Amino acid sequence: MSTPNTPAQKAPHSELTIRAFQDLIRDRYYATDKARGSAGTVVYLIEEFADVLAWLATIANITGVDLTQALAKYTEGGGVEGVKD
Repeated sequence: MSTPNTPAQKAPHSELTIRAFQDLIRDRYYATDKARGSAGTVVYLIEEFADVLAWLATIANITGVDLTQALAKYTEGGGVEGVKD
């Protein structure tokens, strides 16, 4: 039987705090991340940028969003000004 703190016992909609998420990532990946180092981790992230952009385009395609049109607010006219409420 699982203990109350195991993932199987947590409520499916329980909130995850930033601290709990950081601890989760540390528990799972610290040894590998530490061995890779800061510079190696930044390089790894940069290599993933293309994947993030490709997934964004995929989501835009399947939801009918035109990315050029969506980005126009940043490139046309006065652009976006102020702070979004």
